[in-house]
Amino acid sequence: MAFQLLTVCILLSSYVMQARIYKSTGSWYVAKTNAGKIFNARIKGIFKIDDITSTNPVAVGDIVNVEIEDAAENSVIITEITERNNYIARISPRNKNQHHIIAANIDQCLLIATLKEPKTSQGFIDRCLVSAEAFHIPSTIIFNKSDIYRQKEWNVFENLKMIYESIGYPVYSISVKNNEGVDDIKKMLTNKVTLFFGHSGVGKSTLINFIIPQLKLQTQEVSNWSGKGMHTTTFAEMFDLPFNGNIIDTPGLREFAITGIERTELSHYFIEMKKFLQYCRFNNCLHLEEPNCAVKKAVEEKKISLERYISYCNILASMPEDDY
Repeated sequence: MAFQLLTVCILLSSYVMQARIYKSTGSWYVAKTNAGKIFNARIKGIFKIDDITSTNPVAVGDIVNVEIEDAAENSVIITEITERNNYIARISPRNKNQHHIIAANIDQCLLIATLKEPKTSQGFIDRCLVSAEAFHIPSTIIFNKSDIYRQKEWNVFENLKMIYESIGYPVYSISVKNNEGVDDIKKMLTNKVTLFFGHSGVGKSTLINFIIPQLKLQTQEVSNWSGKGMHTTTFAEMFDLPFNGNIIDTPGLREFAITGIERTELSHYFIEMKKFLQYCRFNNCLHLEEPNCAVKKAVEEKKISLERYISYCNILASMPEDDY
């Protein structure tokens, strides 16, 4: 009997399964197999993915191969990470020379923003859009908390909606509190892996609780003293939707520093600029002081919005000369 049990344990330990990472805490992960079995997982050795060193070698959304480590403890070892379709990363807040992968294998990004309590800057929105565009991930902008908007905020919303929809980004206003517009969000989540991201306090967790009530994610009011949202999500985590699809919730971001893009490439990810780039005098034009710049001419002719051009200039100014 003991021999049979030992044989079973050996077979289990050598059996390779494929799973998806649902949660990352930095050293341990939660992995779910195609059959729906949930395991605690850890990595085996040090991974190097596509010659890119990151602060987190395994990210939520990764598809991995695992082997049983301890059947009694329901733990597995990650032995391999399959090739990613895409990922979104930002400069690590702890080390500016490294990047942190927010999530991998994403079908679309849902950028949750607000125009009040707290206000999301257009610069933050554009940084997020640039990062998603660099990896060809479609993005939608959702302005939450519309129930507290006054005429001033609605005027800003209409202007931003015009700017972004004219270049191809869908824009919605919703109020989770009043259940306004949430059904539209549910429709766009169906059959997709969707990354939710945005500032702390914009209502990501509240929206997810509304869509998946049984989760009961922790939420917290915006700080009255600072006007900034309070962090409630500590680690990135994936959730299964009641209908087909998945949500990846991320910690609220105070800032979003772009990584993996060179200065001369930045304009390629402002999608309205792309059609003008070939007409610039210089191939490496940064669209600042260079003569015969087609992008600057398009801004003057209002073919590119001044607000987006200012965002471009601000992002460019924040990028180091040797950014890769």
